[in-house]
Amino acid sequence: MTEERDEHILEAIGRCRVVIRNGKVVEVGEGKISSCPLAKRFAHPVPEITREAVKANIEHRINTWGMCTPDRNVLDTKEFVGFGATELLGFASQTALIDAAVLACDGSGTVIVKDPALIQGIGGRMSGLVSTSPIPRVIRRIEKHGGIVIDKKHASLDQFRGVAWAYDVGYTKVAVTVAKADIAERIRNAFPDTLIFGVHVTGLTRDEAEDMAAVADLMTSCASKTVREIAGARALLQAGVSVPIFALTKRGKEIIIEKIRQSSEQVLIKPSKLPVLDAVQPEPLV
Repeated sequence: MTEERDEHILEAIGRCRVVIRNGKVVEVGEGKISSCPLAKRFAHPVPEITREAVKANIEHRINTWGMCTPDRNVLDTKEFVGFGATELLGFASQTALIDAAVLACDGSGTVIVKDPALIQGIGGRMSGLVSTSPIPRVIRRIEKHGGIVIDKKHASLDQFRGVAWAYDVGYTKVAVTVAKADIAERIRNAFPDTLIFGVHVTGLTRDEAEDMAAVADLMTSCASKTVREIAGARALLQAGVSVPIFALTKRGKEIIIEKIRQSSEQVLIKPSKLPVLDAVQPEPLV
């Protein structure tokens, strides 16, 4: 492993393309949306999705917890979104509903983790990772806490290979976050027992949303109009009304229900035709 190549590409807030090299933000593209209710509540808020605001937010993540640098924190127990992907998967691991999660991590690529704090530390503040390069100190930190990095030389992103590896090393209740419908379909066909969580779905076409909803157990809605329409109509359960999470199978529903059962927060449960959306949505939905 070397640290010669250091480039990390994200599709961050509003699906802005962000390039980070040597710990510096060197490029920020235009976003697909102009505002997001979740982004307004970030530790470094983004009230309006502009290049300048996104750059400032990413720099805050770099400076405070080392994103895309050798100083990256990989452990966390703080929940940022009650029903976010890593919050739900971390809870599922803690309660033995899953025994491993296959995630994407800057500086490491696809990783297999079981520690709930490692799941949250890797994914809690991570945006859509497009590509990354290996950072040995981050890889060693993940391995120290029981994680498996499937490609330490290149830090490649390969969720299908990650799921296969997880089963090969003996895990039996594997979950995976997937951003592409075709990869989700491959995983479902080859490893039918895998819990699939569709993430980073802003901008999915109607066909892509249909394909993802057909195989996913859980899906976030991000700023996707098609996911709200398609996954929302099929969902057995919806968590949240601004940027909902949809449970599309009984397994996905079980995780959310169990998290609610063990929570001390007040919750309204009401049979309803889904999706149910409030007036505060990302703008525009795409």
